[in-house]
Amino acid sequence: MRPLRIAGEGDGPSRVLAIGAHPDDIEIGCGGTLLKLIETGSVSEVCWVVLSGADGRANEARASAEAVLQEVPGQRVIIRDFADGFFPYTGGEIKAFFERLKLEVSPELVFTHQRSDLHQDHRLCCELTWNTFRDHLILEYEVPKYDGDLGSPNLFVPLSEDLSARKVEHLLTHFASQADKRWFREDLFRGLLRLRGMECNATTSLAEAFYCRKAVLA
Repeated sequence: MRPLRIAGEGDGPSRVLAIGAHPDDIEIGCGGTLLKLIETGSVSEVCWVVLSGADGRANEARASAEAVLQEVPGQRVIIRDFADGFFPYTGGEIKAFFERLKLEVSPELVFTHQRSDLHQDHRLCCELTWNTFRDHLILEYEVPKYDGDLGSPNLFVPLSEDLSARKVEHLLTHFASQADKRWFREDLFRGLLRLRGMECNATTSLAEAFYCRKAVLA
């Protein structure tokens, strides 16, 4: 397992795997952190996996991923078409996909959904991530929604005002299909960044938050 490092020691992860159940999940949950990692120049490979997406939604997901990863030398974007909302009922097929994925990628850091998420697709995604990548540093991200399942994360990544603005602008630009949803709003995305920034006392008052269930401290 790649160890967490005290600030200022060593380089960041060079190989990253980001997994989302649906288009826009990765961008909402860890988009700012990915932008920050890429900006450091330490990331050489990113595998970006979206498990559901058809037609226009799939096109949005791919265009969004490619825009985030344009500065990454080794990038791979995988968009699958597992049925949105039915992951537990097609779990065998998704499990088989994860088993193939672990033979193709060797990440130092994995982003996935958090295990207490009340969306069934998100929970299965997290479960299979842990089943498959057992000796990896895994950070579970959060996706705000009306289920009311926001919890108490224990790892925070402070973001600059510029990165926060880029994250929010990116979401609003690349996912026009979600514009009619009441929750898909700039003030919600910035509000969560502000809340997590307050909780970790970020100097910018902005941060993304994660659940780190197991880690080795270097």
